[in-house]
Amino acid sequence: MAASMYIVVEGEDPGYNIYVNGRVLARYESTVEKLALELGVKPLLEFFSADENSMALLIQEGGGNPDLLSRLPPPQWYPPEEGLRTLAALISVLEPDPHQLGSEGPEVLSELREYEAVLRKTTERGLRWHLAVSWR
Repeated sequence: MAASMYIVVEGEDPGYNIYVNGRVLARYESTVEKLALELGVKPLLEFFSADENSMALLIQEGGGNPDLLSRLPPPQWYPPEEGLRTLAALISVLEPDPHQLGSEGPEVLSELREYEAVLRKTTERGLRWHLAVSWR
């Protein structure tokens, strides 16, 4: 079952496309996390928050306990500037040589750039965000 890491923006409809596939990034998550720590920035997973929608999906997909839904903490929201700091650091290190992550390095870099574009728009609109994970 392939995981996918995606961005959720606060509010019903932010007014722009926030969709990023995030599949390759999910596969390389631990490598990218190590890299973030070496660079002294917050790893992307620190921006994770389970919201009701992503948990409900997970349960439908057979991956979670339905009783957990009622006990979920309220979702955490983060300022996009913090995420952009992490993304800028990762992108600047990977740009000269994406293959340092392996054969799918260029795809990881591409997804990081897509995240960056979404978070820039999130900043412009003064919204907050978090990362969610889907196991579809």
